[in-house]
Amino acid sequence: MSQFWNRLPGIAALLLLTAGLFYAGGAFAQTPDVAAATPALLPHQAALELDSAGTAWLGTSTALVLLMTLPGLALFYGGMVRKKNIISVIAQSAAAFAVVSVLWFLVGYSLSFGAGPDAVNGLIGGVQAAFLNGVTMQTAHSLLPGLPEMLFAAFQMTFAIITPALIVGAFAERMKFSASVLFFALWHLIVYAPICHQVWGGGYLGGLGVLDFAGGAVVHVNAGVAGLVCALVLGPRHGFGRDNMAPANLAYSAIGTGLLLVGWLGFNAGSAGAADALAAVAAFNTILAAASAAIGWMAIEWIERKRPTLLGLLSGVVGGLVAITPAAGFVDPKGAFFIGLIAGPACYAGAVWLKHALKYDDSLDAFGVHGIGGIVGALLTGLFATTSVNALSEGATVWKQAIGLGGAIVWSAIGTFVVLMICKYTTGLRVTKDEEVEGLDYTQHGEALH
Repeated sequence: MSQFWNRLPGIAALLLLTAGLFYAGGAFAQTPDVAAATPALLPHQAALELDSAGTAWLGTSTALVLLMTLPGLALFYGGMVRKKNIISVIAQSAAAFAVVSVLWFLVGYSLSFGAGPDAVNGLIGGVQAAFLNGVTMQTAHSLLPGLPEMLFAAFQMTFAIITPALIVGAFAERMKFSASVLFFALWHLIVYAPICHQVWGGGYLGGLGVLDFAGGAVVHVNAGVAGLVCALVLGPRHGFGRDNMAPANLAYSAIGTGLLLVGWLGFNAGSAGAADALAAVAAFNTILAAASAAIGWMAIEWIERKRPTLLGLLSGVVGGLVAITPAAGFVDPKGAFFIGLIAGPACYAGAVWLKHALKYDDSLDAFGVHGIGGIVGALLTGLFATTSVNALSEGATVWKQAIGLGGAIVWSAIGTFVVLMICKYTTGLRVTKDEEVEGLDYTQHGEALH
């Protein structure tokens, strides 16, 4: 029976492929008259009014955000684990890309940005656009009528890809690969798509006026809280707190950080949805916040440890990028500077002091950096948002931001726990102690770095 569950992700992939072929066969079997008919717009759609400059910028941004997962995050995380687990962490990033991309096409985009029945639309979208049904070269999403909907869907898909990949940092070096594949699939449908819809797709959090420019709650707090739940449910790695678990290759992590920094310009500035002054502000704010957070982290580390570390600098950069994400298009550079300067020490406290005090094993600080950084950035968005940058900042408050965070945190925590329990009683969650000691590269993939 255990062999069956270990093969479940492969069986699921085969079933999805078969369903896709049947769907395609039905679509290709349409009569010429039906195929040529102009379909009515879906509730979430608008007729495309092409903005060529905005389309070019969003196409570039899509490539930049995709770069963040492969190879950016893969290298960032890969360098932070022990040598015997580098391949496994990179493989999990690649699996997140593959699984989420297919699910996004099948139903994830529709659940996130489609319109659901009135009774549930505040929580999750519908399935009218499953298989990208009705998404054509003439349609746009009503949020951005100047951009082809297919490109909008591709851009948002890159956000959906990196979010579960971030969670890998919490369960690195101990989760079975089969479990991680099933986790990515279920988590995308049960946790990510609903929260995305609630904030960006016409759901209740967006309706309350919660501001999240590029994914503070949707991506970082969501992934950080999920990572904390994973760390608590799986328990610590064998030898945690006793054995040497120092990063194997900080050069990999430095390269990964650089790729994340560059990709984040697409992440934040691309979320302006146009090639305009707002995109320029978001790009500048992104760079500035990353730099000020690195200085903030380094200062605390220098005071406490008497010398700065490369890992600390890199972590500070990422913490600043996380914190500015919800605020990038709502604050001016002065606000971005202070958000980064506050986020650096806050993320240090989460990754070092809090983790040590509570003794949980968040392997690569998914919660300490993304959870804490996202929370800090989202709350400070309510403080520093200004209508001189974005008219949508009108009425922004820290209290509204806290409500949004509360909703995202509760949904993510409960949903992640449910997903983990499904994995536990199907594929199983953890490798055996012997497999963990030997390393996941060889025991899960039959490969090793020499």
